[in-house]
Amino acid sequence: METVSTAKAFGGTQGVYRHASAATGTDMTFAVYVPEHAPGAKLPVVWYLSGLTCTHANVMDKGEYRRACAELGLIFVAPDTSPRGDGVPDDADAAYDFGLGAGFYVDATQEPFAKNYRMWSYVTEELPALVAAEFPADTARQSILGHSMGGHGALTIGLTYPDRYKAVSAFAPIVAPSEVPWGQKALPAYLGDDRAAWRQHDAVALIEDGARVADLLVDQGEADNFLAAQLQPERLEKACAEAGIPLTLRRQPGYDHSYFFISTFMADHLGWHAERLKN
Repeated sequence: METVSTAKAFGGTQGVYRHASAATGTDMTFAVYVPEHAPGAKLPVVWYLSGLTCTHANVMDKGEYRRACAELGLIFVAPDTSPRGDGVPDDADAAYDFGLGAGFYVDATQEPFAKNYRMWSYVTEELPALVAAEFPADTARQSILGHSMGGHGALTIGLTYPDRYKAVSAFAPIVAPSEVPWGQKALPAYLGDDRAAWRQHDAVALIEDGARVADLLVDQGEADNFLAAQLQPERLEKACAEAGIPLTLRRQPGYDHSYFFISTFMADHLGWHAERLKN
């Protein structure tokens, strides 16, 4: 692991790191904030998954999480959203919603993407092992949240591994990618035409198929220009109600899809996670 940069913030350390990934076959860059802590202490870990077009840097620059993490004693990890580098395939038209910056947190099975686009394995296996080895992380206390495409990733990963992640939340998530244009473009291109494979990466479908978590927190801006076409939180609301999963869905008047929205409610989410990470 190579240290790209470090800076002191709220008593802790904000770092950016790079390593050669076996999962993606590329170098991957990620950000970690470690709050000030007693020597030898192990701290709970919050994973943050970003949305379309983003890297590790978007939340690091605009997410406003460090003060809350310092106060709550939380490590905050932000991976990239896709593999990158020479030879990594992209959307044929260089569209923003597929390919580079748009890995959708799946392990692709279709060519030419299968070799590099293995973000599910990277986020759930390889990077957690690296973080556990290199940082003072308490792997028995982990949680996950994300935004938009990353909200989709957080929900599907949290629903798939409910014993690993003690809290799951999202900002403006794609809750049913099988049913909306973003997902209907990405899922067949990465996973093929078998919709059964899509269901494993669709939060609403996972809940319909029996996946359960203790509870969920979702914030959604009512002025989000992607709300009706791509996000459709009412689908998650219905699925959770039918499954008996307590869902706190906060519709926030006037807020859009941007980091102005995310940063406004980030401390709320981190506090919610901290409560569930106490034990």
